[in-house]
Amino acid sequence: MLKTYAFVEGKLVSATFEAAQVFVYSDPDEAQRAYLVNSLLIDEHTLHSSFDPDELGRIEYEIDHVAVIVKRPRRYCSADNFLLKVSSIGLFIFTDKLIIVSADEFTFEGRLFGRLRSIQDVFLRVIFTCIRHFEEHLTVIHSISDELEQELNKSMSNKSLFNMFNLEKSLVYYLNAINSNSKVIEKLKNNAAKFAFSTETLEYLEDVIIENAQCYEQANTYSQVLSSLMDARASVINNNLSIRLKTLTIFSICIMMPTLVVSLFSMNVKLPVPQEGAIWPFWMIMTIAVASIITILTIWRVRKW
Repeated sequence: MLKTYAFVEGKLVSATFEAAQVFVYSDPDEAQRAYLVNSLLIDEHTLHSSFDPDELGRIEYEIDHVAVIVKRPRRYCSADNFLLKVSSIGLFIFTDKLIIVSADEFTFEGRLFGRLRSIQDVFLRVIFTCIRHFEEHLTVIHSISDELEQELNKSMSNKSLFNMFNLEKSLVYYLNAINSNSKVIEKLKNNAAKFAFSTETLEYLEDVIIENAQCYEQANTYSQVLSSLMDARASVINNNLSIRLKTLTIFSICIMMPTLVVSLFSMNVKLPVPQEGAIWPFWMIMTIAVASIITILTIWRVRKW
């Protein structure tokens, strides 16, 4: 899908293909990809990198344009089971136009895309939008982790544990993606002359660097907290398992002792008690069996097993 925009009074508005300055290709078809490669001379490998979620962010300088690959969060669906992943987006800066290529739909919304003066402004706003998108997802992850923690306090279900593990795994993906974006932004700052950044645009680039650094610190903090929480949960589970095994062992001994007493008096040998005509041997055996249980439980309580 192709959307075309032009600058009108500092904003991006829909325009015809001939008058457009910003082109957004969302999941382009084969004909559109062929146009980008053959007509605009975009490197085919770099173009494919715009759709590869495992591709690292980078900058490549071509003859008539600059290609930039940045990372952003992928749209979440319920089938992912709390596993949040990242996707890539390609930005191709020409002298008179900006090409944005993404596997997912990309739209210009919010206050970020106001007071635009040049293609470079749009370029940096797109990167800033990716950072903000990460921050929004981190807020959601923090909220979900709190809810899962409350569920785990009530019951140690495997489903909640798997969800917590997926969140922890998601933060690892996010940390790698945000760090990859930071490398790209640093290269933009170091090569600002090649992008013809104005003074105002350079100031905005400094804001982008600060925002991305804060986003990385936030993701790193959440990752450490969630990792510590998972370790604590594992310790709690192991401790609860040990307590249950200890209790089951005591119960097994309590059942075994009466069985041993009754078995001794059930052997086919002569016993020092009347075998017939008296009822007191039965009660004596039952008393010894009960006394053995009481003895085991008393020892358990006294020694605080």
